[in-house]
Amino acid sequence: MVKRKTAITGLSRFLAEATKSSELESHPPESAVENGVQVTTAASEVEVAASEELKHRVDAPSADTRPAKKPRLQAGLLGEGLEKYDATGLVPFYTDPSQVPEHLQKYFFQRERYFSKYSSGCLLDEEGWYSVTPERVADQIAERCRCDVILDAFCGVGGNAIAFARTCERVIALDVSPIRLALARHNAALYGVQDRIEFVLADFLSFARGLQTIPRTGTETNATRRKIDVVFLSPPWGGPSYIAGSPLKGQAPSSAQAVPEDGGDDTHAEFGLSSIRPIHGHDLFKVARNITRNVAYFLPRNTNLDEISQLIADDPAEKVEVEEEWMGSKLKALTCYFGGLASGQEATFDD
Repeated sequence: MVKRKTAITGLSRFLAEATKSSELESHPPESAVENGVQVTTAASEVEVAASEELKHRVDAPSADTRPAKKPRLQAGLLGEGLEKYDATGLVPFYTDPSQVPEHLQKYFFQRERYFSKYSSGCLLDEEGWYSVTPERVADQIAERCRCDVILDAFCGVGGNAIAFARTCERVIALDVSPIRLALARHNAALYGVQDRIEFVLADFLSFARGLQTIPRTGTETNATRRKIDVVFLSPPWGGPSYIAGSPLKGQAPSSAQAVPEDGGDDTHAEFGLSSIRPIHGHDLFKVARNITRNVAYFLPRNTNLDEISQLIADDPAEKVEVEEEWMGSKLKALTCYFGGLASGQEATFDD
């Protein structure tokens, strides 16, 4: 007698044969003869089931061939919709004085002065706590620097860049720290101005040299040379110890004396431009002036004013305007305006 040939192979055949052998050992199946062909009922049922299983496996898409799902960004302090700007977890977000290191506590108590939206999720690294410009001061400077394109040469955690984004068409914000740039971007998103700021990981000196390598032409456009109207300099002052200053021999005290934290009378050694980082403050100013005449220089409150006036000694017709930045009864810093930013020289802004 001839067995009916099956159309299954591989896994189905293996399952069918294994099941058939097991069934034959324990319970020999009943056989029937149809048209001279022996049919084993139990084996046929297994073959059909195995065939259906194989068909199911072939039809179903393989888990290995499915495209991997893009990981979902977790919403942090910025909330839904701003995940790509969110830097939550990069640095601590302090909500209580007990969480703050002792040397930062006096800055933490002024957190709402630095960022009015601090409690909504602003982030600062350690350097940011003692170097960020108070928001009201930043707003005042931004109003004075109103223009199309401003370059914030040392943006830090974004205090000034955020203010500039509200008065200027475009802000180019530089910093050498990827962490501080991420924090600045996070804070800008919290204020809703992230799309007006171009964050660039670069040092100011290299960036300035790069601008000078782009050739000037008679028909220059933003496509061939980026026009920058104002440069804002707020370079590192050397940390909180800057207030100790460096006495300058033979020079009279500055008329802009610092006011101590307790509001009493106090004087400090003058701050010299040689303490500016990454290069001497005079040289830093010259680099900025190669980009534009319109420079705003943010300096310590005890900066020597004679040194500031020497920055433009080669042009007797030019003046510098020194603005004192006060918070209540306390002098916080000086902002020195040059070129068309200085009062009375507005007509030279586009020179």
